[in-house]
This record gives sequence, structure tokens and C-alpha cells, in this order.
Amino acid sequence: MCCPLIHQTESRSHGRWEEEKTEDKVKWKQLEHKGPYFAPLYEPLPDDVKFYYDGQPMKLSLATEEIATFYAKMLDHEYTTKEIFQNNFFRDWKEEMTEKEQEIIQSLDKCDFKEIHKYFVDKNEARKALPKEEKQKLKEETDKIQEEYGYCILDGHREKIGNFKTEPPGLFRGRGNHPKMGMLKKRIMPEDVIINCSKDSKIPVPPEGHKWKEVRCDNTVTWLASWTENIQNSLKYIMLNPSSKLKGEKDWQKYEVARRLKGVVGKIRSQYRDDWKSREMKTRQRAVALYFIDKLALRAGNEKEEGETADTVGCCSLRVEHIKLHPELDGQEHVVEFDFLGKDSIRYYNKVPVEKPVFKNLKLFMQNKDPGDDLFDRLTTGSLNSYLQDLMAGLSAKVFRTYNASITLQEQLKALTNPEDNVAAKLLAYNRANRAVAVLCNHQRATPKTFEKSMQALQAKIDAKNQQVEDAQAELKRAKADHKAKKDVKSKEAVEKKKKLLEKIKEQLEKLNVQVMDKEENKQIALGTSKLNYLDPRISVAWCKKFGVPIEKIYNKTQREKFAWAIDMADEDFEF
Repeated sequence: MCCPLIHQTESRSHGRWEEEKTEDKVKWKQLEHKGPYFAPLYEPLPDDVKFYYDGQPMKLSLATEEIATFYAKMLDHEYTTKEIFQNNFFRDWKEEMTEKEQEIIQSLDKCDFKEIHKYFVDKNEARKALPKEEKQKLKEETDKIQEEYGYCILDGHREKIGNFKTEPPGLFRGRGNHPKMGMLKKRIMPEDVIINCSKDSKIPVPPEGHKWKEVRCDNTVTWLASWTENIQNSLKYIMLNPSSKLKGEKDWQKYEVARRLKGVVGKIRSQYRDDWKSREMKTRQRAVALYFIDKLALRAGNEKEEGETADTVGCCSLRVEHIKLHPELDGQEHVVEFDFLGKDSIRYYNKVPVEKPVFKNLKLFMQNKDPGDDLFDRLTTGSLNSYLQDLMAGLSAKVFRTYNASITLQEQLKALTNPEDNVAAKLLAYNRANRAVAVLCNHQRATPKTFEKSMQALQAKIDAKNQQVEDAQAELKRAKADHKAKKDVKSKEAVEKKKKLLEKIKEQLEKLNVQVMDKEENKQIALGTSKLNYLDPRISVAWCKKFGVPIEKIYNKTQREKFAWAIDMADEDFEF
């Protein structure tokens, strides 16, 4: 990939501390594709698979039956045990029923979906048990769809498309305790879809009897099609595959902006510390918020209409009720206790010692306010990002998150990696470094349901391997005794062979023990989000090359395609 030149400059006269780049905005000239592949239409249940209401079989209309199957498929999932999920589902389901069905079906508790659930479980098991030939036929059909819809022509080159299929209808799950979980995700139709392609291209043909919502030509964006989903009224896109040249360039640019921040972050920090003493309340609030975004990797938070989504907040939208101030706590001074719902309704809970001026300012910001009042009432995400743009071109609150995540990974890898370790131990060091980033960014997850089972399976392997070590040690002892008695070449070779076998088994045991540590430490932390979105991949690639770790141990095939530009570009001496 050809990367723009970067000139180190400091343009303080314009109020900016930055590196100026000589680059044009990424644009395309030609874009041609087939449009999205729509989810298949609903196939009715067989006559012998029944829904029961109040103990009696009941024939449902097609639309009502389809939505019933969404719930039935999830019967063994914890979502369907949650009251908010049940209430949202039942309300949306009722709206899609016929008048007669609405009169009869009055309570979710009287609905019996077990037979439908069993039908889909059996169907899934039957699919898994298909003969090899049948599975090959299904694969060929999938490959044919991929070939037709999964590629586009971009500026004369055939490029792979990422998600070329529309999401099928179903029930919204959300993350955390999302207030909209259980709501009906409606089927996407061609009339919902905006197509983006070049004017001189062959415009995609919609399914028979349908038309597109709109066809446009906008070469300043990288999406091929878009629509608005009905749950949160947010836009969804069909994008190029991450491995495409255009996506790679945008990815590269994102991390280069974060790298440019490295050169000016010291001055920015010095400025926001000075601003803690400003006579303007607005400036003080901005300075404290920026301190939190920088030091705690808090998201800025976006304004949203009340009641539109979950009560989630970011730094700029924190309320008084979201923090508690402790002059002293657990032997530390000036501690701020955070407790709020962040993105995707994931709880952010943290107790953090802060600098004394920050603590004093927070007390000031909270004076004469109710719990529901804004903590930073003179600040918005827009005004903060506008200020950051004045400090450095391309700088936003999110760039701090990318910068701090990448710097943290690099520093942790330097501290944790032992060049003498084997690959398994080095991977543990890498995952620990990645975990430090995930903790910083609050990338939590619930402990997987299969965790205990997989840990038991690992422990069984360790027990078996320990037994193998004992057996190998006994065999080595016997071989040594035999050699002592015979003192010939053959018995000596037998001792060496037993020694090597024992070393190999011990190495395998060590690898299993490392896996246990890694799995235990990782059970409530999601490493994928930071690794794919916030960590400059060149850091990981350079680390792999420097310490002899295969890149495929860090990135799977799809991820290696996404970061092909970094794999080609970074050598072992790369520094973020």
C-alpha cells in the first residue's frame, strides 16, 4: 500500500499541535455490485408441529407463527427467562397477530412453544448428521451465493464484500440489561434499502416485484447499501471486506492519527491541567472530562433523545448520581467512585484515585445539583470534539481511546515478554497485555456458559498428563538402572530417548497449565474488541516477528486478511 508522507510540524500559531499530512480523502471512481442478498422467506412449520395455548393446540397465522418460532428457538437461552425480554416480545408479537389471535392469546405464561423448540433442535441435529456428500452440496450452494453477491468491482478491481447478507428477522438481544431486548427485528425488504454505486455502473436489480428505496452515487463513503433497522432506528451498512485496499487505507489512517497524538499528548495534558484552574466553569469542566477520557479511556458519550435507547452514558453525559467522592478510601486519597451504564448497557464500575485539583473541581461541579443533573452541564460531546480538532487535525475523544489502548499494549508487551520463554508462555504474556487494554477500555463479558465444562476438560487433560510424567519418570529411572548395570551403547541411547520423552511431556504439561491460567484470567474479559478496533496491528505484528511467535497464533485467517497492510508494513523494530 502506498502511504502518504508525514511532515513533522508544530503550528502553534493556529492553536494546533500536530503533524501535517499530505494526503487526499479516500474516494472511489467506480463501484458496481449486485446489491444485498436477502434473508430467505419464512417456511411454515409442518402440520404435526403445534403451538399450544392454555393446553390446547392452536393454528397460528403465518406472520404470528414465524414470530413464535423466534421465541421458540431461544427457549434454552437465559434471555427468555428475563421479564423485560418476555414483556417486549409479547407486546410486539401481539401487534402482529390477527384480531382473533389477539382475543385468544392474552398471557405469555399460557403459551407452550416446546414442540416448536424441539422441531428446530432436531432439525439442527439432522443438519449436523448429514452425509459428507450432502454437506458438500450445501457448501457449493453457499459458495455460489458468495460468488454472485460477495464481490464488487471497485475502480477496476474485484474486491470482496464483508457482510453482503441482510440480517434475518428475529428478536433483539442487545448486551447487558438492554431495555429493548426481546423486541421484534423486522424483515428487511428492498423498499428499505438505499443502494450506493457509480453512475456509469450496472445498477443492481431488486428482487422481482420490488424496488429500491433509493439509488445514489456517493463516492465519499465506503458502504454499498444501507437501511434503517427498526429497534434503535440506527443505520446498518453493507461494507467492503476489511481486507479490501480501501478499508485497509482507512484503517491505516485511523492508527496514524492516534500515532500523531503521541507527539502532542504531553502538551495537551499540560494544557488541560492548566485549565483546571480556569476562571471559566466551561473550560474547567472540559479539562476534567478530557482528563477522564485520557486517563480512564472513557467514551465521550453521544447526545440522544430521552427514552430512545437504554439509559447509557459516556463521559460528557455523566450525571451527579453516577459518581461518589471519597476524600479517603482504602488507604488512598481523592478517590472517585464511578457507577454507570456505558455502551451496550455494560456497567462501568471503578474506584479511581485522581489528582487533587480534579477532586476539588468535581466537588464544585456537584454543588447545588440533584442526582439526576448533568455533572458537566456546560459541556457536550460536540463542543469537546470541536475543541480537540483545534488542537490537532483529526483528533477526537475516540482517538485518545485508540492511542491509550495501543500505547498500553506496547508497554505491557515490553514488560511481560521474556525472550527465553516458549511460544505458549509468550502467548500468555500477549494475552495478559491485551487484557490490560480490555480492562482499561471496560470490555467486559459474562462468564461463558461452557466455562466450567471446558475448565473441567482441561483439568482432566492435566491430570492425565501428570500421570504420563510420573510414568515417564519411572521409565527413565528403570532405563538409568539398566544402563548402570550394562554400561553399553544401547542402554545409554535408551536413557537419552527416555529423557527426551520426559522433557516433551513436561513441555506439554506446562502448555496445558498456561492454558488454564489464560482461560481463568480471561473468563470475564472480551479481548476481541480491543484487538480488532483499538490496537494498532503493527504492534502485534512487530512483536510476533521479534519474538518468533507465528502471526496466526494472534490473528485468525479473517483477521490476517483485515490486517494484511500491517503484516506487510511492520518489521520487528516498529514503535507505535
